[in-house]
Amino acid sequence: MSKKNLLSGVKPTGTAHIGNYFGAMKQFVDLQNSGNYQCHFMIADYHALNLIQDKEQMKNLTLELALDYLAIGLDPKKSVLFKQSDVSAHTELAWIFDTLVTMPYLMRAHAFKDAEAKDKEINVGTFNYPVLMAADILLYNTDVVPVGQDQKQHVEYARDIAQKFNHVFKTETFKLPEDLILKDVAVIPGIDGRKMSKSYNNIIPLFASREEITKAVMSIVTDSGSDIPANVYAIHKLFKTEAELKPLYDANKGRYKALKDALIEDIDAFIQPMRERRAKLAQSPKKVHKILAKGAKMAKKIADEKLTATKQAIGVL
Repeated sequence: MSKKNLLSGVKPTGTAHIGNYFGAMKQFVDLQNSGNYQCHFMIADYHALNLIQDKEQMKNLTLELALDYLAIGLDPKKSVLFKQSDVSAHTELAWIFDTLVTMPYLMRAHAFKDAEAKDKEINVGTFNYPVLMAADILLYNTDVVPVGQDQKQHVEYARDIAQKFNHVFKTETFKLPEDLILKDVAVIPGIDGRKMSKSYNNIIPLFASREEITKAVMSIVTDSGSDIPANVYAIHKLFKTEAELKPLYDANKGRYKALKDALIEDIDAFIQPMRERRAKLAQSPKKVHKILAKGAKMAKKIADEKLTATKQAIGVL
């Protein structure tokens, strides 16, 4: 059987945390290693430009995300890892799609509605976000896009735009992608019990040092009226099975410090190998940039072929 084409993009906007890992990043590695997909993982730096508008910060965050990807096990021999900005076909195709998409249609997008509800000043990039994302997806003959349930709309926009293009220009230029909903992925709790998020300042960094892990775990909010601290247990389940945890929690009912100490040990044991791989990679940024450049070359070949077919379909070639 031929492999299905898979694409995912992540914005380089800050420190990765264990919520990012268990919510999506781990699944990327599993999908890569399944042997069922030709994977393209994109650093969505043009999308990030809506948020990051500082030259050095953009460079640093892009390198940091590449390091994160490589350290968790994304393998450039198995997957194509590249920067969105290195493939100009993304923005060129987005303009072509812009001529087909209406403003009321884009006003239904979650990001726009959220910004509007908060009375934010909305830039064109935020408004146009779904169109560029559709271009990202459709350039690579993508069969599946791994997303959480809350991101399903992105794939729906890509399908709608592909269908409209094919209909208007009487062609079959674009394949209709499917969402690949990441199942069995619960909301990852932060140290305050809410969803783990940088905006809530409640994260445990994915590549945290032993000291950072200790500080974060000791800050986990606990309920003094319970034998089992719910927030501690919810995070602990990410690293050990409930069967493994039962004797530990039964033997330490009400002993929150002992349970937090055990959680620190388990998180550190899990993170340490990835932390060490990342530190080693960080010593050779040129090697990382070389991986991205090679990935861009591979991505560009596919994207340029699709853009050429698109230009032929619209009559400019």
